[in-house]
Amino acid sequence: MYRVITTKSFAKALSRLPVNWQKRIVGKIKEVAADPYAKHNNVTKLQGRDGYRLRIGDWRVIYELHDDRLELWALEVGARGGIY
Repeated sequence: MYRVITTKSFAKALSRLPVNWQKRIVGKIKEVAADPYAKHNNVTKLQGRDGYRLRIGDWRVIYELHDDRLELWALEVGARGGIY
């Protein structure tokens, strides 16, 4: 299981979302952290930069995996149109 590390901007953006979406997003991130290389339907490797995109409804989470430290860094969360 990977440890989840969040950035300050991620935490701030997450706190602005409704509570039900916050719980849903955190739950999905924990699912991915449990086994990041399993087949997840809503995960896509990003093109043009390092990292992955996790889709949760209309929201997107950008994260990176650091295998040497077994860490998943949640970098950004935002609406579908503005996150990229």
